[in-house]
Amino acid sequence: MGEEIDIRLDDGRTLHAYDTGQGDLVVLWHHGTPNTGQPPSPLFDVSEPLGIRWIAYDRPGYGGSTPRPDRSVASAAGDAAAVADALGFPRFAVMGHSGGGPHALACAALLPDRVTAVVSIAALSPYTADSDYFDGMADGGVASLRAALDGRAAKEAHAARPGGGADIGFNPADWTALDTDWSWFQQVVAAGVARGPAPLVDDDLAYVRPWGFPLAAVTAPVLLMHGAADRMVPSVHATRLAAALPGATVRVVASEGHITVMRHAHTALHWLRSEATP
Repeated sequence: MGEEIDIRLDDGRTLHAYDTGQGDLVVLWHHGTPNTGQPPSPLFDVSEPLGIRWIAYDRPGYGGSTPRPDRSVASAAGDAAAVADALGFPRFAVMGHSGGGPHALACAALLPDRVTAVVSIAALSPYTADSDYFDGMADGGVASLRAALDGRAAKEAHAARPGGGADIGFNPADWTALDTDWSWFQQVVAAGVARGPAPLVDDDLAYVRPWGFPLAAVTAPVLLMHGAADRMVPSVHATRLAAALPGATVRVVASEGHITVMRHAHTALHWLRSEATP
């Protein structure tokens, strides 16, 4: 599983980081909400023969990383650069699932000389008041993001309420995957909520505020992958991202949901191997 290290930043914060320690193609993994940063072990059987070396970190407030209230999506670029510097990697590709997708795109936009390629899977697009932003999204997700739109106090109050069986958008196949081939998600979610909902609150506030960078600044090759049956983050968000990233490759996978789309992530790793520049 590699090495875990704590990286002390110039501003006094700590980032808890991960390094699998093998491979010539470095890929920085950006985790979802609420997760911690352990690299995706269900993909190791594919990534190892491809020479992929995973690095990652817990976003501020998760796991072993110091909280950073009111952080923006853009702030991920500085944290990612600090992790890569500490581990000795001047260039790297990025890959994110769900909430990790926007943070991966932030790195590509703000570190153009360092990021070699981007994979964003099942990711939200920047919030706008356009009518399609919530199209097809499950009631639980709509309520969560609308609370974030109302500000920190409203989002904290929403996060403090019991889930109560709210529909978050997983389909039956997603739930099955969480108990079988993608049970890894259960581990990182449990670790992600172990310290309470504060980092989840910071994530959701960041998603619905201006991200802090223009998507047009992304010049590295981009793959956007999404499940057509995703109701947690509907595939309209891939369409919206693609409109702002006209050079992106888009793969909308029929019948797959928010979790089961990760069963196709091996194709994204092959794409990274072919597209990431030296």
